[in-house]
Amino acid sequence: MTATTPPPVRDLAFLASLGTMPGLMRQLKGLGGCTTPIRLDGHRTDVHTTTGEILHHLTASDLPAGNLLVRCNNRRTTRCPACAETYRRDTYQLITAGLRGGKGTPERVATHPRVFATFTAPSFGPVHNRPAKGRCRCGTTHADDAPELGTPLDPDTYDYEAAVLWNAHASKIWARFSIYLRREVAKRAGLTQREFRDHARVSFAKVAEYQRRGAIHFHAVIRLDGPEGGDTPPPAWATAELLTDAIRAAATAADVPGPVIDGRAHTFAFGTQLDIRPIRSADLDGGTELTERAVAAYIAKYATKGAETATGTLDRPIKFLAELGRKSIPEHARRLIRTAWTLGARKDLEDLRLRAWAHMLGFRGHFSTKSRRYSTTLGALRTARAEWRRLQAAIARGDDTAVPADQGDDDTTLVLAHWAFAGTGLTRGEEWLAASFANTPGAKGEPT
Repeated sequence: MTATTPPPVRDLAFLASLGTMPGLMRQLKGLGGCTTPIRLDGHRTDVHTTTGEILHHLTASDLPAGNLLVRCNNRRTTRCPACAETYRRDTYQLITAGLRGGKGTPERVATHPRVFATFTAPSFGPVHNRPAKGRCRCGTTHADDAPELGTPLDPDTYDYEAAVLWNAHASKIWARFSIYLRREVAKRAGLTQREFRDHARVSFAKVAEYQRRGAIHFHAVIRLDGPEGGDTPPPAWATAELLTDAIRAAATAADVPGPVIDGRAHTFAFGTQLDIRPIRSADLDGGTELTERAVAAYIAKYATKGAETATGTLDRPIKFLAELGRKSIPEHARRLIRTAWTLGARKDLEDLRLRAWAHMLGFRGHFSTKSRRYSTTLGALRTARAEWRRLQAAIARGDDTAVPADQGDDDTTLVLAHWAFAGTGLTRGEEWLAASFANTPGAKGEPT
């Protein structure tokens, strides 16, 4: 349901008859447009530790919605556009902080060597595509939104088994690559791996994206820092050219042994298509320069998209394979899911949990990850937003004791709370009202 959906008049009239509409509107506005929140039962009491005074008491049953409502925080646009937008913004801020500083990251990182690299999957068989020159192998020049793009030219010879297992091993390949990358940088600097730690550090942030054929590939910002990360300048030998050479060598060397299935031994590595481009400063905005802003926006965009966006597959798990019969999904995605389900029945592959991740075509890794010293964290951004919301709520109820921790005295507040899961979602009337706040200024519950 969206704000443009016709209002459910009868449901809204019922809510109005309860006499709690103003309070309900305030509670739903705090969801920032989320229409599938988590409902909690319980209570919270804030007690002044010195005087024992009860500063604030909240009981879920006294709230207009009958429960405490918490955003679902789903990163998928297909599941919750409002929460996905918040996730996209946070990812943008995280990537930007690692490129130009801010959010606790020093501004000097903008002068460090950094590149934007894209790592693709190998080929599992020819698919319909739009090459830069010429036509598709099928002889057709496909439109950009053609449904056949990414689907096999010959489904019967397409290697669905390897495609699913590649997705299942993609995170391991990246982990192996990150180890090799440090080795390759050290080698080019004439250092041992132990010496390298005292001279430089490799920092990165990456996001996983599904290609139309259903194979995972990675976009990554990779940066060379001093030994303490962004807080220290990199050595004189650290250049974008050296980093680029090291990435190519590490990507070529990184491979992961896979399972042996019916006598066939699998080994997985990145595909031959590897794109590495240096990132320029934000003021170089023109021509073919790749700017910080463009990189951050590109990565943040894909942080909210899953396999369902690229291939038309499902955006939630299935419990039984028979469920596919009721789903309207492309045949290519259907065959990938069936392959994952079939492989998931094998005892020697149970650690891959392919049935649990069949809807994700075998991939079970995190969609966005970063090294520890790259920049701030999503958790830190969410904590800051939650603190801001708490202060705004305290101000709204006239609580003059709500001051930031660095502005108050030595007194502390004891929080006694107990919450229990009570369900998810809203009534039709509540859902329509919540959706109407999706684009309202200030409804995101965060400072601008």
